[in-house]
Amino acid sequence: MEIREKITADVKAAMIAKESVKLGALRMLQAAIKNREIELRPNAITGEEVMGVVKKLVKQRKESIDQFQQAGRQDLVDQETAELKVLEVYLPAQMSREQIEALVTEVIAALGAKTVKDMGPVMKEVIAKSGGAADNKVVSEVIKSKLA
Repeated sequence: MEIREKITADVKAAMIAKESVKLGALRMLQAAIKNREIELRPNAITGEEVMGVVKKLVKQRKESIDQFQQAGRQDLVDQETAELKVLEVYLPAQMSREQIEALVTEVIAALGAKTVKDMGPVMKEVIAKSGGAADNKVVSEVIKSKLA
C-alpha cells in the first residue's frame, strides 16, 4: 500500500507544518479510501482501487470548480482549487492531448472502428492502455472527433 503510506506521511507532515487546507484535503481523501475499503469487504483494497478513489475526488473537485465559477463564488473556487492541487499530487502523470490522439488512432485502427457507434469499445481499450494517465473527458472528445 505505497500510496496509502505516502498519504499518511503527508498528513503527519501537514499537521506539523500547520497546513490546514492540505490537512483537510488529505483527511477527506483518507476517509474516502476508508469508505471504499468498507464497501469492498471482505476483500482487501488494492492500489488500483485507491487510485480510483483519488481520481473520483479529483473529478468532483473539477466539477465543483466549474459550478462555483458559474455561480460567481470565488471563495469556494479558491478552496476547491487548493484541494485539487493537493489531490493531483497522487495521480500518475497525465498524458498530453497529442499522446492521447496517437493512442486513440492506434486503438481505432486495431479495432477497425468506423462510426461513433464503435465509441464504447474504443473508449474502454484506450482507458485500459493509458493506465489511468489519460483524462477520460479528453479521450472522449478525441474519439468523437476521429469517428465523426
